[in-house]
Amino acid sequence: MQSTTSEPRIAFESSGLAGPRILMVMGFGMRGAVWLPQVQDLQRDHTLAWFDNRGIGESEPTPPRFGMVDLAADALRVADQLGWSDFHLVGVSLGGMVSQELALLAPERVRSLTLIATHAGGPLGILPTLRGLYHWINAAFGPQLRRVEHLTRLLYPASFLATVNPEELRARMQLQVGRKPPTRTALRQLVAVIRHDTRLRLRAIRPPTLVIQPKGDLLVRPFHSALLHAAIPGARLVAIEDAGHGLTFHAAAAVNAAIRDHIARHEVGTG
Repeated sequence: MQSTTSEPRIAFESSGLAGPRILMVMGFGMRGAVWLPQVQDLQRDHTLAWFDNRGIGESEPTPPRFGMVDLAADALRVADQLGWSDFHLVGVSLGGMVSQELALLAPERVRSLTLIATHAGGPLGILPTLRGLYHWINAAFGPQLRRVEHLTRLLYPASFLATVNPEELRARMQLQVGRKPPTRTALRQLVAVIRHDTRLRLRAIRPPTLVIQPKGDLLVRPFHSALLHAAIPGARLVAIEDAGHGLTFHAAAAVNAAIRDHIARHEVGTG
């Protein structure tokens, strides 16, 4: 694990020795290591970096309040530490909100943008389905003992759960996401999500954009992907049927293929 030299120190990892550079931004309360299904595949022909958002995992906690712009600046500091002048940017959920701000903040550094299971904010942006809200609150702020149970029901559709060994899935999730983020950090991330609103600025996003829409998402309603697709100039939409909010794991093959194709369309050498 490496870290930025500037503060707050952001812990990050990198993999791959050649190919297009991809900076990956993780979602609410999750460590960067949750990108493992993408790392294992894309590192074969890409150079990857992923990190723990401030206050999560090995990254330093922060002053009382921060917003998506601050998190976008953290992501840029990771790229700076790696010496990356430009990169392809991939964000999921909260990480997709951060990625929108980063693409607006430093468009010259973003070769392409991929937004997964995310939204542009506003009053409707923070309203999941009732079932999604119930499991999310319990996973983020409820008893540690039942965190994995609630995350499983929140992230994965029933059709996927019927095909896997429940004990193996529980063990994997316990290892990767079983530990809750610090309550203070979770609350600060929640405030950042509530304040997030790029709706009137989406038309200013210049990097070529791919929006990946999980059609069965309980947390970020799928219509948000359609709104992003309609508002960002030239954006493409890839819908994944029967996929939930945890599609980077249970629909990894489809997600990885979409990312690989999008980057190939917009990779013209390295800078």
